[in-house]
Amino acid sequence: MPLPPLSFPKVRRPARRTGPRPQPAAAPRPGRRPALRLPRPALRAPRVPAYPAKRAFDLAVGLLLLAAALPALLGAAAVLFLARPRAGRGILLREPAAGLGGRPFRTWRLCTAGAGRAGAAVRRCGLDALPQLLNVLRGEMSLVGPRPQARTDRPDRLLVRPGMTGLWQVSARSDLPWEEMALLDRHYVESHWLGMDLAILARTPRAAREHRHA
Repeated sequence: MPLPPLSFPKVRRPARRTGPRPQPAAAPRPGRRPALRLPRPALRAPRVPAYPAKRAFDLAVGLLLLAAALPALLGAAAVLFLARPRAGRGILLREPAAGLGGRPFRTWRLCTAGAGRAGAAVRRCGLDALPQLLNVLRGEMSLVGPRPQARTDRPDRLLVRPGMTGLWQVSARSDLPWEEMALLDRHYVESHWLGMDLAILARTPRAAREHRHA
């Protein structure tokens, strides 16, 4: 299923004013009380879209994926536990991220640091990100969306939940420059729909396999 082509919005320049320039308000005359000015109502921030269909899709597919991936997740956790040189350190790693509307949360991930070749193998197979399915079921993440980041200077990323996979991940994984990754994330935020999510999910295993054998 082909992905929708990228589209770029046209930048419109503001029209130049040709009329006379507005004159400054005259100072009040002595002896006259100045007019009472009421404060303007504060502007409210735009509401973040809810996307109920996308949320229902995440819950249904997330439960199926978690049930199917549970044996692999437990096996990877056991391998990392046995391969770690120091006992007592946790297997799960929690990293800060900004979610929908800028709400902070922590992503779950298998801690592969210090596990040597076993940790590298778990990362190559993408098994370290499987605990993020718990974030999806809790409503903090989505199956498809921009990559979770602790901080961002682009407010458009906060209009959707961060995802386990995304448009740039299936395009060329991490081989793209940062500017093109940001462009693909913005394109997803502006034009995503369930059909695009299905296409990205279908391409994710192949992209992960190509990245593993690269």
